[in-house]
Amino acid sequence: MTRRRTTLLTGCTALALALGTTACGGSGPVTAGGGDKALGGQTVTVAGVWSGTEQENFQKVLDAFTEKTGAKTSFVSTGDNVSTVVGSKIEGGNAPDVVMVPQVGVLKQFAGKGWLEPLSETARKSVDTHFADVWKTYGTVDGSLYGLYFKAAHKSTVWYSPGALTQAGVEPPKTYDEMLEAGRTVSDSGLAAFSVAGQDGWTLTDWFENVYLSQAGPEKYDALAAHELKWTDPSVVRALTTLGKLFKDEQLIEGGQKGALNTDFPGSVEKVFGPKPEAGMVYEGDFVAGVAKDQFGREIGEDADFFPFPAVGGGEAPVVSGGDAAVVLKDGKNAKAGMALLEYLATPEAAAVWAEAGGFLSPNKNLDPAAYGDDVSRATAKSLVGAGDSVRFDMSDQAPAAFGGTKGTGEWKLLQDFLRDPSDPEETAAQLEAAAAKAYKG
Repeated sequence: MTRRRTTLLTGCTALALALGTTACGGSGPVTAGGGDKALGGQTVTVAGVWSGTEQENFQKVLDAFTEKTGAKTSFVSTGDNVSTVVGSKIEGGNAPDVVMVPQVGVLKQFAGKGWLEPLSETARKSVDTHFADVWKTYGTVDGSLYGLYFKAAHKSTVWYSPGALTQAGVEPPKTYDEMLEAGRTVSDSGLAAFSVAGQDGWTLTDWFENVYLSQAGPEKYDALAAHELKWTDPSVVRALTTLGKLFKDEQLIEGGQKGALNTDFPGSVEKVFGPKPEAGMVYEGDFVAGVAKDQFGREIGEDADFFPFPAVGGGEAPVVSGGDAAVVLKDGKNAKAGMALLEYLATPEAAAVWAEAGGFLSPNKNLDPAAYGDDVSRATAKSLVGAGDSVRFDMSDQAPAAFGGTKGTGEWKLLQDFLRDPSDPEETAAQLEAAAAKAYKG
């Protein structure tokens, strides 16, 4: 495939031409409106996993881009299997211009296949200005920056019913041990402590990652994510042991292990915030708020709130994130306008559009917190951005899909098996290592 760097908008002059801004001169945040419609008559095709409300809100961002540049946009929802859908479109000669990639592993896969254009100079400067270095690291493959992280998830949040904690007479805890003790008090008051979505293996990987990052620290987390550290390492066994104490405590988990294995993620939120609450707390990312609000009518900050996933075993409180990175495909029909879209997505202005719509967190540190529509969103965003370079990307999303992202196999299945019987952490670690070695070799 021929590289088409000469067709891309590069430099501050190009961004000003396309977006009608002065974003590159350090003269303050990009302002809304304006634009000289420099890309009028062109169309940018964007592919991503989003559907429903998420797609509608992202369309508002695309519409703002159109208003500035004159470029029309067309969004194609890929479903969860982005890699397969995009690959088939490339083979069929119908590649999108921009893809919103939800996993670091997929971004690396795309780059390895030679599908991606490196970001333009303007986009790179915006990343340097508006994002912590860690987001640049996760968008870089073999020294080239390909991915711009536009939407992030904060996966170190424990959501709770304020009424349940008040009834039990407990405060949001500061340490993992305090959290378990608070859970036992909640259980004594009549509700189960935690609703655990064990039917969805990905939620169990998130539990493990938070415990592991806090206990073992970021260096070992990075090494394990890259499989430079084996899953049989004592640090893994220690984290599994810690997690196993929760999994086997019938007082803490709603429905016990069997009940958890029959509960999917939406169901786990319903058991805390639905019409007939069965538990006081549910661990998962900031997106819990969207389910609690949209499906069960909860007022975020009033009858649904969160506390940060607490520090484990004397470590630092973890901040695990996920996110969607925008990339430009070489085989798209309009890489020039596609790169202009990424240059726009790198601005605080673009992030503000979705932040105002709701259901969104931005890793852009220069986004005005006032753009978020509620105090809880502002608090989660502050926690994510405030963590700076200590943020770590979801480990399972960095792994080959065969290990970290496939239902019924790999890490998902083995942690479900561990939830079912957490009596032998060493054996589970050995099974995880065997599965990881096979997947990373492949």
